[in-house]
Amino acid sequence: MIPRDLSKDIKTRLQSINGQIGGLIKMLDEDTDPEKILIQFKAAQKGLDKAHFLLLDEVYRKALAIKISETVKACPGNCGNEDHIEFIRKQFPDLELDNLTEKMKEIDVLKAKLEAYKNG
Repeated sequence: MIPRDLSKDIKTRLQSINGQIGGLIKMLDEDTDPEKILIQFKAAQKGLDKAHFLLLDEVYRKALAIKISETVKACPGNCGNEDHIEFIRKQFPDLELDNLTEKMKEIDVLKAKLEAYKNG
């Protein structure tokens, strides 16, 4: 489920992009200077990228929150990874989009270590 404020923000951005696309079509019909058309393409693409990244950020943050929760629950308090878990928990609100995938990989490695410890 996408939070309402995020959904509203993404929809607003998409409506703006929709207007830009309409403007691009009109510019093509009117035989506008290609340089001006390219500028509008870049603007539309930038808007689409931003909307896309907002949704990705939401999805990755939820996935990361679930993994952190699972990892914390799996650690009995003396698993040797408490410092790493606490570090990730502190960093979670500050994670940027390009760091999320890397952190998720780290959490997968940690989870595998915890499972090996439990089965150990």
